[in-house]
Amino acid sequence: MNPEITAFKTMFDYRLEPEVYSFHLLEELIKAAEREGVSNFPIHIKIDTGMHRLGFAPNEIPQLVQRLQKQSAVIPRSVFSHLVGSDAERFDAFTRHQIETFEAASTTLQEGFKHKIIRHICNTAGIERYPGAQFDMVRLGIGLYGVDPFTNKMLHNVTTLKTTILQIHEVPADETVGYSRKGVLTRDSRIAAIPIGYADGLNRHLGNGHAYCLVNGQKAPYVGNICMDVCMIDVTDIDCKEGDKAIIFGDDLPVTVLSDILETIPYEILTSVSNRVKRVYYQD
Repeated sequence: MNPEITAFKTMFDYRLEPEVYSFHLLEELIKAAEREGVSNFPIHIKIDTGMHRLGFAPNEIPQLVQRLQKQSAVIPRSVFSHLVGSDAERFDAFTRHQIETFEAASTTLQEGFKHKIIRHICNTAGIERYPGAQFDMVRLGIGLYGVDPFTNKMLHNVTTLKTTILQIHEVPADETVGYSRKGVLTRDSRIAAIPIGYADGLNRHLGNGHAYCLVNGQKAPYVGNICMDVCMIDVTDIDCKEGDKAIIFGDDLPVTVLSDILETIPYEILTSVSNRVKRVYYQD
């Protein structure tokens, strides 16, 4: 990933191969490697083909080749770039430009060395839409979670966030639920409390009926404001009891449903699940 200068010694000790995206970082890495007596340490060269986030400019590659040839502390293991809009047809021309730019720049880098330098640029969407740009390897990102950028069901969901019902209250009409009395009941209701809140990564904007979870396969809208550790859901029309499961997202409630409601991307939903939420891994 993106290394910090203070972490170089740890990278050498544990053979963690960094990405290198600037001459400043490269020089600092070379100096650190030489101090530690390290040679031919693998690095991964990042090229900026249009993201304008991190990376060497394509016209800097000849200078980069010359600098790498004059030292023996590090050696390029791979070269890569990042597509900015491979999931959208409206960016197809720009994506093709990125691929062409990367191919030319990476070829220049490869010509400076006898060993094979691995090339990769495709993300999840790029794998599907640009098979001719898969080069030596690809980087499956959001697809690892079974989230398909095109919702054409080529991938299977592998991630579920779930909890259980703590308590169910019978609450009469015109009563309110939660902080600031935001959840106003228009009928006699069964309100369930579930132990998940914004400290767990459940976005507060999903509250007040903007979204729902699933209880026994049925939609249970969030009622009132989502609290830090608990939230309330309406289970009036659902046959359920305390201890039953509530699915926040999963096979029957894709994470994309929540990201669409929040006008964001699935990545934000998935990475917002906090460390205090227990992870259980299944292996086939």
